[in-house]
Amino acid sequence: MKKFWLLIAAVAILSCKNEKESDFVVISGKIINNRGSEITFKKPYNKEFNETIKLARDGSFLDTLLIETGIYTFQYGRNRTEIFVEAGSNLAINFDSNNFENTLTFSGKGSEISTYLFQKQNTEKKLLGENNSIYILDEASYVSKLKEIKDTLEKLVSSSKGISNDFEEKEKRNLNYTYLVRLNNYQMFHSHYAKDPGFKTSDGFLKGLEEIKYDNEEDFLYATDYRTLVTSYYRKQASELARKEKIDNDIAFIKVVGALEKNTMKNDLIYERIKYAFPTTEDLEGLYKQFMATSTNETHKKEITESYSKFKTVVKGQPSPKFNNYENFAGKTTSLDDLKGNYVFINVWATWSSPNLIEMTFLKELETTYKGKNIKFVSISVDKAKDHDKWKSVVAENKFAGIQLFADKDMESGFVQEYLIKATPRYILIDPSGNIVNANAPRPSSRRLTRLFSELNI
Repeated sequence: MKKFWLLIAAVAILSCKNEKESDFVVISGKIINNRGSEITFKKPYNKEFNETIKLARDGSFLDTLLIETGIYTFQYGRNRTEIFVEAGSNLAINFDSNNFENTLTFSGKGSEISTYLFQKQNTEKKLLGENNSIYILDEASYVSKLKEIKDTLEKLVSSSKGISNDFEEKEKRNLNYTYLVRLNNYQMFHSHYAKDPGFKTSDGFLKGLEEIKYDNEEDFLYATDYRTLVTSYYRKQASELARKEKIDNDIAFIKVVGALEKNTMKNDLIYERIKYAFPTTEDLEGLYKQFMATSTNETHKKEITESYSKFKTVVKGQPSPKFNNYENFAGKTTSLDDLKGNYVFINVWATWSSPNLIEMTFLKELETTYKGKNIKFVSISVDKAKDHDKWKSVVAENKFAGIQLFADKDMESGFVQEYLIKATPRYILIDPSGNIVNANAPRPSSRRLTRLFSELNI
């Protein structure tokens, strides 16, 4: 009798163990000719998500992940493809790093959708052609090509084995969203690649966008291109509201999206918006209050509150963070305190970014226009130490004027970190007393900057 109860207990423990394990995803495989140390998994619309699996010396890997059902980007070096996982998946990924496209295979429980996604990627790549040549096509040929791609991929998903009807239907909607996004991009891209700046698409070209419902939460969570269309739709509505009520565009966006009944959509859209709006907004307080009153996601609200506390330190009127003893072009050093008594316009840049270099040509013109005025123009390079000589060469070759400085620790420099700078170029205006006028000032090419200078009697 005792043995019987021990057997029952063992079965119960095993059942609980299996149930717990079924909530996870098992990822395994082997890379032939391995030259890396890890593989990564990312979410297309979530830049913060980043799971890594370490590789053994022989290229093999095995890990158990607790991640949500959905599509992820699998990446090894420069090679990448989409995969699909759900609770209980046991996905084996194998390939030769010397021939990724022709050797990648998926097997195991739940591998069928990942196999389809890889076939879709390769098929689409061939049909689109190279070097954006598709955008040179005339309007009728472009639409015809997009329909060919859509029809081909619909047939591919329908003929793929082991895929549920639910996924097939969802994926076909996704293919239509991709088709519509590409239609929406055509005017801008054709103007650029065909070198026809005045090009306009014909009337009714984007009629398909009018037939979409912009509150489908299932598709929002699955299809990246649906997210793109939804975001674009609400941006347009927000612009109209901002003009009508004369309010900040970001605040208008949160107001418009706040009317959505689908909480996940609403919360995700306003969270993504405010994350990127904080560094540029001119109404930090109003934006924060609008977000807190609209979001129902406590995790998002906690994170945004922490960001708000940091950004409050660099709003208008606050003492500016300082840089001390940055190397200048002459080989000596310059500190922010050396410039007190003048307005200081700071350009945070790097030699590797073409937008930085383009704006610096406009900065040269400003320096000439405002020569002798109570303003100093400072350009701080955040290049790596190894690119120090390149910095000097670029400055010399382009005859960049003003005060040229080299940050002490590139993007990790204290001044850059205190201003919460995540990308270049970034422009900052400081008053003669060392206080912030604008922590995200207009670009040198913008008329808004010269208007601001006039308002300050510079």
